[in-house]
Amino acid sequence: MPSSTPRRWADLAGLRVGVWGVGVEGRATLAALAARGIEPAAVVDDQPSGEGVLATAEGGLDALAACDVVVKSPGISRRKPPVTDLEAAGVAVVGGLGLWLEEVGPDRVIGVTGTKGKSTTVSVAAHLARGLGVRAEAGGNLGVVPWAPDAPADVDLWVIEVSSYQATDLWSSPAVAAVTSLHPDHLDWHGGVDAYVADKLSLCGRPGARITVANGDDEQLRLHADLLRPGPRWVTLAGADVSWTAPLGLRGHHNERNALIAAACLQEAGVAGADDPDRLAAAAVGYQPLPHRLQTVAVVDGVEYVDDSLSTNVLPTIVAAEVFEGRPLTLLVGGYDRDIDYTPLATFAAARSAPTVVCTLPQNGERIAAAMAAAGVEVVRCADLPEAVAEARARTPEGGVVLLSPAAASYGRYRSYRERGEAFAAAVRALT
Repeated sequence: MPSSTPRRWADLAGLRVGVWGVGVEGRATLAALAARGIEPAAVVDDQPSGEGVLATAEGGLDALAACDVVVKSPGISRRKPPVTDLEAAGVAVVGGLGLWLEEVGPDRVIGVTGTKGKSTTVSVAAHLARGLGVRAEAGGNLGVVPWAPDAPADVDLWVIEVSSYQATDLWSSPAVAAVTSLHPDHLDWHGGVDAYVADKLSLCGRPGARITVANGDDEQLRLHADLLRPGPRWVTLAGADVSWTAPLGLRGHHNERNALIAAACLQEAGVAGADDPDRLAAAAVGYQPLPHRLQTVAVVDGVEYVDDSLSTNVLPTIVAAEVFEGRPLTLLVGGYDRDIDYTPLATFAAARSAPTVVCTLPQNGERIAAAMAAAGVEVVRCADLPEAVAEARARTPEGGVVLLSPAAASYGRYRSYRERGEAFAAAVRALT
């Protein structure tokens, strides 16, 4: 968490405030400051665009060092210089989500984190809450930036997706925290597996926390139960009534569990009807599954092409592929290299009963290909998505599936997982 004392947005008045990072959250931060009449003393970005934005490496850090408070974007690691250098020099380096949570308080906030499943859980929880008569809004990594001036004001319950990056920007915990899964990720940002686990689960147990809802079917979460306080309240599939989840239209048992976690969060938040399967089934009607998450793009010559670009780690990719058990599968994987171990994915692919081919993509495609080849999986090394789609078409029999589930972030080649998913869809459309 920030080394400084807790602060709210209102506490920034009269201070020299720097803004570091001008992405989605950075732009919301600039708007929030402007709405409060605060002129930033410095606006800094690695790739500056627009008047008045300094380059980080060309005077930007010096400008930030002269500030009282720096509001940073989540992608800037709190565990490394120059953040640690700024804090050592007495500059308060904070995050927008932390400032917002201190301002609104924890009681009407559900925070959801996890290596996989958090986006679906957040969107399902917000949808169900609205169906049960609560003015609910999804925000954070998914949905609106809650501190943006144009964010809805008449909200009874916020459901916030919290990344491992954002969790380190919090002084407090939401009253209800949920953890959907745990698997090593973003190791370059966190500096190792232990640090990743500590940062991810730091969403729980801080001032304001009332209960942690956790996936009881996740072995790694069971091993770290001591960090899931207060609680945890375990949610498992065994013996659970999942019939009410059918109207959500989600694929896979993992999504049934995500829906159960969402309902448990609403119950813990005191939402009336969240413990009634009939009312939940009625509330589930009309839900729109997230784009780029197990989304069928097209069926061409009897082959289903599925966009799962939102899967940026090994665990969600395995879970996505499990949905198509028994069907021939061509898996498109690879992207930005974050030092993830791909051995578990290779082991999974090698154990599939149906024919399986893996097409790898830059930048870490060669590492993935080596793991697959060592496990005896057929591998095709591809230069880009269009080539991978073309190779997949040639190798996937009728009734099979071509699944883009990259198990890697999109940075470098694409600006976001959305752009990557759109590129996949364009390549599939080109087949026809």
